[in-house]
Amino acid sequence: MTLAPRFCLRGAALVALVAALAGCSSLRPRPAASASLYERLGRYDGIAAVIDDFLAREMADARIAPFFRGLEPAELRRIRQHLVEQFCAAAGGPCYYHGRDMKTAHAELEITEETWNTFTGHLDASLRRFKVGERERNELVVIIGAMKQEIVNKN
Repeated sequence: MTLAPRFCLRGAALVALVAALAGCSSLRPRPAASASLYERLGRYDGIAAVIDDFLAREMADARIAPFFRGLEPAELRRIRQHLVEQFCAAAGGPCYYHGRDMKTAHAELEITEETWNTFTGHLDASLRRFKVGERERNELVVIIGAMKQEIVNKN
């Protein structure tokens, strides 16, 4: 007596299941090139994963960590949520950014060009860790770059 399988996975569904079980994002089917940046970044969960990795890099860097020194865990969670919302909204997702404008948020932080370059370097490293494609990274460079003059405020 043989038992018939209750379901059968084929094609993309099988690849997605194997990838999920293996924890390997590079095997997951990629959204179509015509999909929004939000979709191509993995939607909310993909963006949140990149932000979590990015913030860990920021806080581990002696040049950036002082900007986070003295913050309570709730404040760090708020910053994380603001970053996720901001990236999600900027990428065309359904999120709404609830934070302050960039000029106000960074006014007292004395962000230099060097700090900016370190920040964007960590972001690029996080995007590469999650195998975000060159097209998507370039689109994010344009989005993030547009904020630079409001964030960098010290020569």
